[in-house]
Amino acid sequence: MTPPPLDYYRRMVTGLHQYLGTPLPADLGALLREQLERREECFLDSVGRTIFANSDNPYHRMLCWAGCSYEDLAESVRRDGIESALCRLHREGVRLSHDEFKGKVPIRRAWGEMPGGPLRFRNPFAGGGLESRSSGSRSGSTGTSRSPRHRFHHLAYQSLCIREFDLGRRCRIQVKYVLPASDGISGCISYAYLGLPVDRWFAPGAASADSAHYRLATNLLVAMAGLRGVKVPFPSHLPPNDFTPVAEWIARRRREGSSCVVGAHVSPAVRIASAAVQGGFDIRGTLFLSGGEALTAAKQQAIEASGCEVFPRYHISEIGPIGYGCRRMSSGNCVHLFHDSVAVIPHRRPAPFADTEVESLLFTTLLPSAPYVLINAEMDDSGVIEAARCDCVFSAAGFRTAIRGIFSFGKLTGQGVTLVGTDIVQLLEEMLPRSFGGSPTDYQLAERETGTQTGLVLRVSPRAGRPSPEEVKNRFLAEIRRFEGGASASRIWKSTEALEVVIAEPISTSTGKVLPLHLLGSNGGSVA
Repeated sequence: MTPPPLDYYRRMVTGLHQYLGTPLPADLGALLREQLERREECFLDSVGRTIFANSDNPYHRMLCWAGCSYEDLAESVRRDGIESALCRLHREGVRLSHDEFKGKVPIRRAWGEMPGGPLRFRNPFAGGGLESRSSGSRSGSTGTSRSPRHRFHHLAYQSLCIREFDLGRRCRIQVKYVLPASDGISGCISYAYLGLPVDRWFAPGAASADSAHYRLATNLLVAMAGLRGVKVPFPSHLPPNDFTPVAEWIARRRREGSSCVVGAHVSPAVRIASAAVQGGFDIRGTLFLSGGEALTAAKQQAIEASGCEVFPRYHISEIGPIGYGCRRMSSGNCVHLFHDSVAVIPHRRPAPFADTEVESLLFTTLLPSAPYVLINAEMDDSGVIEAARCDCVFSAAGFRTAIRGIFSFGKLTGQGVTLVGTDIVQLLEEMLPRSFGGSPTDYQLAERETGTQTGLVLRVSPRAGRPSPEEVKNRFLAEIRRFEGGASASRIWKSTEALEVVIAEPISTSTGKVLPLHLLGSNGGSVA
């Protein structure tokens, strides 16, 4: 992995310094109440300053073509509400695909064409701060900077979670990656800011030579936080493909009379629970708060088999928290929607890598501090929007809408890393055939449930000349580093042994199609 430029480290240090130097608001709940009350006003103010005032913004072109002035939009929002106005805009072509946002394809509409990419949608009024990064390698990566104000809004959600699950009486554990993923360090800081410092931080993805600079940078930020009086533990790196130390530590705390809450991506959470069952460690009563990938029924059952509970969190790196599950949502991948900061409408459409249709979720950012200003932007996630029928802390705070059945239909999200589906297709249909022979339909990557994590099977047709599975695996992991998020994915998949290569014919759909990608949610299950 090519080390990031020194400017990256400078921005991280500056961002953390700014975050830790900004006083925490006295009443975090007031942030949520104010935003809920001013939701429509904030949206109109944001699009007025960033879109209607900037003719270079792609949304400006879309809205002009739709014949929608600022006054028209304001009238529609105030008369019918944000969601109804957004549905009307979507019908007029005011929308953004995930590939357009990422800059994989240009934005093409009846009025013409213009380039996309995250930079074109940045909020110039959001302010800088601690940066999260997707760990691209040769192709570069997307850095999302979040101001202290934006992070404090997230702390307000976390404070609701603490009340809902009574986290103050539990030992707090983070099982999160080190930089360039920032949720490990930021999660520890969040708990410390709220007066509940994390007791232990375990870092999956064994320490390796090509990640030494990120480990060094992470330790520097932890030391900086300590000097500012914010207690953050240094990460303990787990051995390759081994989550036993986490299960062992939780069991020891349980023997001492303490129950634990674990913040982890879904697959590592399953690995911890499975390690406890296999090793005979008693971790009953442990609470897992998990995100990063879909909490499927199989994964939930695997965690509950160890006597633990698991509740989902839905987060999109470019937007922030979308919603948290509560204790009343005991089954399925269901969360309370944080509709004060994001508006969500559904759009039924064919899935790009499946033989079916999905309810694609379209996101519109509402916070003045949002790093990107988005209207009806697809993130290639699907779900069902409905009323939340519970009397939990989140509902009492005003979040009475839920999203259930969440899954990704256009990107890989296993192990807490996200890769754009079109990048993977390019590798499968062009790079691998060029390296090993065969045609674009001779290589297929499938997500599958392995019982302990989301695994990947790369199927190579015998027509490709029966190359060595190990050679194909090594080439695939090397080539994937070229794409955004690929460097982290390669390192994590190696460490967790999540990727298997088999010489076998690609699987066909019920209608005879051979698709390059088979994703768990959009294909209705795993592909062996």
